[in-house]
Amino acid sequence: QVQLVESGGGLVQAGGSLRLSCAASGSTFSINRVGWFRQAPGKQRELVAAISSGGSTNYRDSVKGRFTISRDNAKNTVYLQMNSLKPEDTAVYYCNVGFTNYWGKGTLVTVSS
Repeated sequence: QVQLVESGGGLVQAGGSLRLSCAASGSTFSINRVGWFRQAPGKQRELVAAISSGGSTNYRDSVKGRFTISRDNAKNTVYLQMNSLKPEDTAVYYCNVGFTNYWGKGTLVTVSS
């Protein structure tokens, strides 16, 4: 069972930046697609960005040009660089390795206007 530990969240003003990290246990990290998801209060969890084992990336339209997902397979870690943050980016952010049912506790990002 993979264990996921997200970190890097916090309170930031609109227009600011944060870098999220997710450390994963297990030996299959490097061969799996990894995604960052978020869940805002009262809303469903949604996919924000994903990166394949080969490094191909995709983003939801609302974050394109502002967020960048990357991975370090040697460290079993995936990152999400978030720039030009907006209040609507406020949510708990989670990572998921292999798009399974295993989730970490997430990290809270709050963007003030």
